[in-house]
Amino acid sequence: MKIVPFDPSNWKKDHPTGAIAFQHMLKGDDPTSPENFMYILARQDADFHMPRHRHNFEQIRLPLKGAYHVQPGLTLEEGQIGYFPEGLAYGPQEDPITEQTPAGRLLLTLQFGGSSTYGFMSIEQRRQAWKELEKSGRFDGPFYVRSDGKREWGLNAIWQQAFGVKLKYPHPRYRKVIVADPKHFNWLTLKGLPGVDHKFMGSFAERGVWIEMIRLRGEASWSSVDESSQRLFVVLSGEGTVDANPLTPLTALQVYPGEKLEIETTSTMELFLVGLPPIEPPVVESDQFAEEEMRPEDQLEQLRSGA
Repeated sequence: MKIVPFDPSNWKKDHPTGAIAFQHMLKGDDPTSPENFMYILARQDADFHMPRHRHNFEQIRLPLKGAYHVQPGLTLEEGQIGYFPEGLAYGPQEDPITEQTPAGRLLLTLQFGGSSTYGFMSIEQRRQAWKELEKSGRFDGPFYVRSDGKREWGLNAIWQQAFGVKLKYPHPRYRKVIVADPKHFNWLTLKGLPGVDHKFMGSFAERGVWIEMIRLRGEASWSSVDESSQRLFVVLSGEGTVDANPLTPLTALQVYPGEKLEIETTSTMELFLVGLPPIEPPVVESDQFAEEEMRPEDQLEQLRSGA
């Protein structure tokens, strides 16, 4: 088990726009695994803009403070949860800093390899590729400009530099970002565990990644184990202990398959849970992918069609 308390001094400026600072909470143990992941807390420090784009990995996002603009007509409000399928384009994003929406918005973001088995590039691999690419070109926001003036999407250039092959974008399994509003789900008591409730908010794609809220009411204890799936928790409120280690708001937990989790609380605690089952390789490798970021005209057409 990994236990990572919130560290208010440990912010890193890792976003290509420079507008976002990251608190790196949890990451996968093996960056070469298709199950690699990165769990971060993002803080917006300046006006944020990103053109419409897509990724070859999955994302789950939860705004903890302020709203998060996904694209025209779609905003994740504070407390709502968004599932972003691999390969699905979203944006353009516009999150300016105003009197009504000041700096300091906080967003939990989990990025992880999806059912396509394409995996997820680690932050260390990304930083190294970025450093190497700067020797023969420059980054302009999310774009990379080569010495001959050729301009391309930065993630494509970074991926090819890191792995020596073109990045593959899987065709999206879902047509839209899926938004869950926890306020609209009922708390249900976990069987045989008085004082422990949960809200199950869905599972997705062949992998069956699931999203859930757990609540321990007052002074309570919870012992649980999952034999096959890795579980990632973030404490949203309340205090307690896990294996005699303190649990306070924004503490992150990584619990391995077969590992017993034992939590005791001193006050009502709510936890955000994402379950990561193992990825099963497909019987036949899929040919449902693209190797280039969408052309601007295609991005605009997809946005108009609502796809």
